[in-house]
Amino acid sequence: MKCIILAAGYATRLYPLTKNKAKPLLEIGGKPLINHIMEKIEPIDSIDRVYVVTNQKFAASFEEWAKDSAWQKQLTIVNDETTSNQDRLGAIGDIAYVINQQQIKDDTMVLAGDNLFDFDLTDFVQFYQSAQTDCITYHKLEDKEALQQIGVMTLNEQGEVQTFEEKPKVPKSNLAVPPFYIYQQSTLPLLRQYIREDNNPDAPGNFIPWLIKHRPVQAFPLAEACYDIGTLESYRKVQSLF
Repeated sequence: MKCIILAAGYATRLYPLTKNKAKPLLEIGGKPLINHIMEKIEPIDSIDRVYVVTNQKFAASFEEWAKDSAWQKQLTIVNDETTSNQDRLGAIGDIAYVINQQQIKDDTMVLAGDNLFDFDLTDFVQFYQSAQTDCITYHKLEDKEALQQIGVMTLNEQGEVQTFEEKPKVPKSNLAVPPFYIYQQSTLPLLRQYIREDNNPDAPGNFIPWLIKHRPVQAFPLAEACYDIGTLESYRKVQSLF
């Protein structure tokens, strides 16, 4: 299994903090946010390489971070060659870019580089191996305004994702989907097809409603907290928690 960490955004909502520093490199609890994520990946035996996809503006910073790190996993920094928020590829575009450039042909975990989480990724991998389908994650969220800022899904009686909507104005449920996914090897060509069909390449969740029309997707319930660091307010909140 491979792992892709999405770190190619420009985080304009966090300016001035992220004007000259990538959001995943911001310090939380005395270390970069991306270190918290790598610590969750390290115990997963099946993952043999981690790709961090970034942009031209921050590629050198991530290369320096990688050089100074001592992770056990093989680590590759992938520059998507974009230079601004205007020409960014979008999260799905970046996933497809890494798959194509690095010729990935294995099952692939995808994680957002700007989310902190408490749950154990090894549990997610075990769920995926048991389900034998593409898998996403979810947790219950009762705050309607918060639900309007995240992916929201419904499940059928078989536990498969029935509907999915990114940032819905009227949420159909309280099942919120953070950006943590595992895709089967056979799904990777579908990501390229999704891009070729000129679908929205931006938020990673946009791929899910298209995918469930083609194949079953199951969802892993999270009991622990997830923190999306999208604004200065959310960054300060996470800083206080950690």
